[in-house]
Amino acid sequence: MIKIIDSKKMGKSDRGWLHSIFHFSFAEYYNPNNMNFGPLRVINDDIFDAQNGFATHPHENMEIISYVVDGVLTHKDSMGNKRELTRGQVQYMSAGTGVTHSEYNLTDNQLRFLQIWIMPDKKGYNPNYGDYQFDWKDRVGKWLHLVSNKEGSAPVQIHQDMNLYVVELDKGETIEYNLAKGRQAYLVQIEGTGKVNGLHMNEKDGAEIVDEEKIEIKTDTKAHYILFDMKAE
Repeated sequence: MIKIIDSKKMGKSDRGWLHSIFHFSFAEYYNPNNMNFGPLRVINDDIFDAQNGFATHPHENMEIISYVVDGVLTHKDSMGNKRELTRGQVQYMSAGTGVTHSEYNLTDNQLRFLQIWIMPDKKGYNPNYGDYQFDWKDRVGKWLHLVSNKEGSAPVQIHQDMNLYVVELDKGETIEYNLAKGRQAYLVQIEGTGKVNGLHMNEKDGAEIVDEEKIEIKTDTKAHYILFDMKAE
């Protein structure tokens, strides 16, 4: 079963400098019937205007991933990390027992990134930070494995049974993904338009995928996707 989540019907926020779409209940968008999908708690499609961002603030007991779509994201945290990330790059922060950080767009252009929160398999981990500068070509026409659990093989590893993959496809291209028994998936159409198992998706739409063995994506335009593979509930 596949349920398409229309981005036009998702929660939204506009603070003047910050323009957000919320896949799940977040901030001023409160929906008790849409709190999470498995351990996937937050996907916020955030756009920062030039010279703006989130000032230093705290988190705890959450696995936080940022995936940059366009622009430059500048990160700084209480563990002493200061990094800049650009299109297609990933940062990971295990908030664990507590950490503070800031995220800014210090350029004169807009920044778009996906802010992703995943609930850890338990509380109380030591805080940790990492980032990875993936080569863009490694996701062109094929799945690029970004994130796995600590026993997995992805460059970024988190405290949860979750795999993240991205792919960029040309217009009219098709790709498949096989879901193992007992797994479910969430798919985001980051850019472009296409179909998942014959169902249309517009840019920024999401899809809940349950009880499907094969996921087939066929694009209508050049397109960019992120897929979350996790244990079924």
